[in-house]
Amino acid sequence: MKPFSFTVVLASALLSCACSERQTSRESSEPEAKGEPRLTSGWQVDFFDDFDTFNPDNWQDQMLWVNNEFQCYVPDNEFGTREVSDGSLKLKVINIGEACPCDNLDKHGNKHPDTQYVAGRIASKNRKEFIKGKWTARLKVWDNGQASMFPAWWLLGARNNEPPVQEADENVPWPMPGSGEIDIFEHHGDHGADHFTTGAIKRLDEDKGDWWSLRTAVEATLGEYHEYSVEWVGSDLVYRVDGVEVHRNVGEGDNYPEPMFAILNFAKITDSPMSGEWVMEVDWVKHEYWQD
Repeated sequence: MKPFSFTVVLASALLSCACSERQTSRESSEPEAKGEPRLTSGWQVDFFDDFDTFNPDNWQDQMLWVNNEFQCYVPDNEFGTREVSDGSLKLKVINIGEACPCDNLDKHGNKHPDTQYVAGRIASKNRKEFIKGKWTARLKVWDNGQASMFPAWWLLGARNNEPPVQEADENVPWPMPGSGEIDIFEHHGDHGADHFTTGAIKRLDEDKGDWWSLRTAVEATLGEYHEYSVEWVGSDLVYRVDGVEVHRNVGEGDNYPEPMFAILNFAKITDSPMSGEWVMEVDWVKHEYWQD
C-alpha cells in the first residue's frame, strides 16, 4: 500500500437477539497465575474479528431510526446491505427503487416513514464491550464523496437507551454518562471526497450534544485501506490513522469511564438522489488493553 498524506484542519428498529453477558476489558492484565510468564508491556489484543464470517458472538444487526436519517436499516437479507465475503465486511446503502414500509423505531417508539433506501448497521452491543483501551478498524469507502453519504466507525456507552434495549440498565439517554459517544471515523459526503472527521461529542444535556468543538477534519485517501483508531489509557483521547496521531482530546477520556460498544454503519443523511449502492468495506476490527 502506498503511503497516504493527510492534513489536519479545524473543523436507526427491530429488537434482535437474546441478551448475552456483558464483558469489559482490563486496564492492566489480571494477576498472573503461579508459574505463568508475565505479559510484556504494551498493547495486548483482547478482541479481534477479521470477518471471515459474520460472528453473532461479536456483532448484532442494529435496526433503529436516529438523526432523521433517510435509510431503513435491515439485517442481512435479500438486499445484501450487510455482506461478508472474501475476508471482509461490506456495509451498504442501496436504492431499491420504490418506497417501502420500514420497521425501524426511534427510542420514543416513532416509526420511520416509508423509504426507498435500505442500509446496514452492526454493533458489538451486549457482545463485546470494553472500558478504555484502543479500538481500531481497517476500512475503506468506495466512491466516497457522493452527496448524502454518511459511513461511520464509532463507540457508544453500553447503557444507551436506543433500540435494541436488551438489559435493565440500558436506560441512559445520549450523550449522558453511560451513553457517551466517541467518533473514530465519519465521512460526510456532502463536503467532498477524501476527508473524514474524528473526535468526541461534548455533553451538553439529555439529547443535546456539541458535535464540533472537540472534533477535527482530516484529509485521507478513503478509497484505500487505512487503520482508524482511538486510544485512551489515562485522560487523553488520541486518534490515529495508520498509527500516526491526527487529533487529541486532552483530558476528555476522563468523561468516558463506562463500558462502550462499537458500531459500524452506513447512513444516508438527506434525500438527494442516488443510484446503485454505496459500500464501506471493513477488513478487520480489534480492541486492545494496555499492559504495564
